[in-house]
Amino acid sequence: MRGTDFVNQAIPAAVTRIQGDPLAADILRVGPLRIVLVAPPYFDVPPTGYGGVEAVVADLADALVARGHQVTLLGAGRAGTAARFVPLWDRTLPDRLGQPYPEVMNALKVRRAVACIAAADGIDIVHDHTFAGPLNAPAYRGLGIGTVVTVHGPIDDDLYPYYRELGDEVGLIAISDRQRELAPDLNWVGQVHNALRVQDWPFRADKQDYALFLGRFAPYKGAHLAVRAAHEAGIPLVLAGKCDEPAEKAYFEQEVRPLLTESDHFFGPADAVSKRTLLAGARCLLFPVLWEEPFGMVMIEAMACGTPVVALRGGAVPEVVVDGVAGLIRVRPAELPSAIERAASLDPAACRRHVAANFGVAQFGSGYEQIYQQLVPAGISTSADTGGRATMQRAYLSR
Repeated sequence: MRGTDFVNQAIPAAVTRIQGDPLAADILRVGPLRIVLVAPPYFDVPPTGYGGVEAVVADLADALVARGHQVTLLGAGRAGTAARFVPLWDRTLPDRLGQPYPEVMNALKVRRAVACIAAADGIDIVHDHTFAGPLNAPAYRGLGIGTVVTVHGPIDDDLYPYYRELGDEVGLIAISDRQRELAPDLNWVGQVHNALRVQDWPFRADKQDYALFLGRFAPYKGAHLAVRAAHEAGIPLVLAGKCDEPAEKAYFEQEVRPLLTESDHFFGPADAVSKRTLLAGARCLLFPVLWEEPFGMVMIEAMACGTPVVALRGGAVPEVVVDGVAGLIRVRPAELPSAIERAASLDPAACRRHVAANFGVAQFGSGYEQIYQQLVPAGISTSADTGGRATMQRAYLSR
């Protein structure tokens, strides 16, 4: 896969909720940050179906608000988080995912919105989750505002030079140690694993007799390997996920559909409710990736439901799954069938405990706010008046 393929107000209540959190108490003593989160324009935040980046942004927005920060979310679609929402489009643009126009136009809309918010309310930091958005960093720097970007995709032959050319005007945040290891010379300012609200995912200890593939239908996600492994293990397979772009349809028709038998079921796209039902009921999630997986959100979603992950060792998989506890990691596709059989012996409760201990939103929100605090100039006026902005700008540019 190439990088071009990948381009694809509740503050008082929140303060009450965090009074017992020592980390959050520290934030309140310092003072809340004014954070602008930038989401892609393709899906709602949170998404109703496909939309891994949007799900992460939604959880981050809620986590930061709950920790006492003033958060503004720029995106498309409907308001769905505790943050103040500023819609930049009349509707979401799922049918234009992967096209250049929405990326570029969204960046222009975001730049104008950030300038308006900075003038009216002040901004401490912009946290962008889009592809073209980081190109606005010089303009934000002129306003005395720093920019950080979470790198949600792979660092490959296309994206490596892109992020390198951004230089030190943009602080890059990795979603796994492995992602950062692959490009150690980029301007990384931190690493935060993705997370979820465990309580939002249904736990089920008694599993049904099927394995599940849930993901985008692309060769590097390995749906064809999932089918072969399930057949050899003698277990029915449910395949669900995104399959609407031409390349996805071609892959499915040429590499996956010819392998399907009566024991397999093609579910198609799964909305938020269906996804949870499928994950909670499956004996295991099959994750036979053939690339440097940056994180793999569906793995923690499965484990939160008490469903172990059977995966190939690719990218961040060993960071996310504890082999032999919350799943089984194998090196070769030929090893997957026996792993599927063994998955039934793993404790569903241990899978959920692993997610709660390592991928909860408390750690998630704390990790990001520590990065913000390191980058926002200390001791600078945070008022939205002209003098305050000028003071912030001088201090930031003199670093």
